[in-house]
Parts: sequence; C-alpha cells; structure tokens
Amino acid sequence: MYEILTKIQLAHKETLFEVHAPEVAAKARPGQFLIVIPRAGGERVPLTICDYDVERGTVSFAFHEVGKTTKELGTFEKGDCLYNVTGPLGNPSEIRNYGRVLCVGGSIMIAPLLLQSKAMKAAGNHVTTILGCRSKDFLFMADKAKACSDEVHVASDDGTVGEKGLDFLNELLKKERYDRCVVMGPVVMMKYVSEMTRPFGIPTVVTLTPIMIDGMGMCGVCRVTVGGKMLFGCVDGPEFDGHNTNFDELIKRQRTMLPEERLSSILWETSGGCDCERQ
Repeated sequence: MYEILTKIQLAHKETLFEVHAPEVAAKARPGQFLIVIPRAGGERVPLTICDYDVERGTVSFAFHEVGKTTKELGTFEKGDCLYNVTGPLGNPSEIRNYGRVLCVGGSIMIAPLLLQSKAMKAAGNHVTTILGCRSKDFLFMADKAKACSDEVHVASDDGTVGEKGLDFLNELLKKERYDRCVVMGPVVMMKYVSEMTRPFGIPTVVTLTPIMIDGMGMCGVCRVTVGGKMLFGCVDGPEFDGHNTNFDELIKRQRTMLPEERLSSILWETSGGCDCERQ
C-alpha cells in the first residue's frame, strides 16, 4: 500500500499527491510516468511524475478530475493509501546542457513540466518557462517556476492573467534564440507550439498521453505515429519529436472511448462514489 503523505489542491479539480514509494523514488527520473491504481480491482491510470525525493522515499504526481478514476482519486485524503503505484515507466528525458531551453506547460501538466525546468537548469541551461492556463483561477506553481527558471511567462485562455493565449510566443521566438523546446500539456496546445517552433528549426520534444492500459508495451493500445512509424507511447516514449508527431491521429484515438468514459463517470457519481466502496 502506498500512503498519501501530502495532498495539495492546485486548482479546481486539480490535485497533487506526494506518495510514499521508496522503490519508485530510487529510480525515478524527469519525463517518466507512473501507473496508479486507487483500489483493488480499479482502473490503471498513467500519470506523469512531478517530483521525487530519494531520501524521503517519495514520488509526486498530479491529476485533473475528468473521468471516473481521477474523480475517485480526488476523494482520497492525506493518510489514505493507494492500492498500487507502479513505476517509473517510460524513458527518462534527455537532460543535458543544450544552451537555451524553452519549457512550455499547460493545464495540469504544468506540475511535471517544472521538474523538467529544474533539471534543465541544474544541467547548466538558460531556462525560459511558459505557464499556460485556462484563467487566473487555474494558475499554480508560479513561484516554483520562478525558482527553477531564468525567465517566466504566463498565458491564459481568457487573458485574466499574463498574456492572452500563446500567440505572444511567436514574438518571443523571433527575439530570442532557443536550442531546445520541451512542451507538456493538452494535445492541441502541444501541436500549436510545435508548429510555432518548426519555422525556427528548434528541436521540440512533446510528452504524448495516448490511451494506455498496461504501460509496459504489451497491450498495444498506446499507439502513436511519429515520423510515419507506429510507436508505443509507453516504451518508445512518452517523449517524442513534436515536429514529426501525427497529432490529428492522436486526438482521434484519445476520443475513441469518450462515450464509455462519460457513462462510467456518471454511474460512479450516481452510485455514491468510491468512499462507500472503500468502506
């Protein structure tokens, strides 16, 4: 069992857990992910690692309550135990001194992006971090971003905090030279940023989050097309070349089970949720 040591409410329905998992923490690296099962017999959910502490034996992950299992996770409190936390899975990020690195994060993926910013900064890079959110109420970890970056920009969809939208990035790319771009967030945002960096020839790495089951390359569900080749998100990624990723195909595949996901979420809510099941 994996005890939740810290629960932080980042924004509405967006939560970060720090969990006691010494064996996972000992091998965790930026860019990797976990498979979390809230309770026995529950669904396997892939979640990107946000932080880890080898000495304390802890690993952190963040999630947005959108489906049945993430809503169920949101009912867990500090001191509760998760049934299983498997990891680290996937390939770690390529962290080295590139020169000037642009890190762009959106929505709940801001949390794991800052682990990238921190690692890139520690490797000697000049790091510019961009935090993208829906509105000022959904902005979090801005102070942490400033602590691990040389420069921080904020953008919101409605313009209530920072720049309105990510169009300002075009001007930034014209003024500054970047040797690498790391993007983590909604698929539409990753596609948009990748298209902006393409004319400037900036190597752009995106973290893909396709539908996934086992997370170990056996089920084949997490197929993605990169550079015309079929790859698996779990064992070939989760990071891929943003300029060669077929984002349109990924979006279609992510929507494959939407009706079933919505039905599962509704049934769980109307049945009283997992608190009753845990008791």
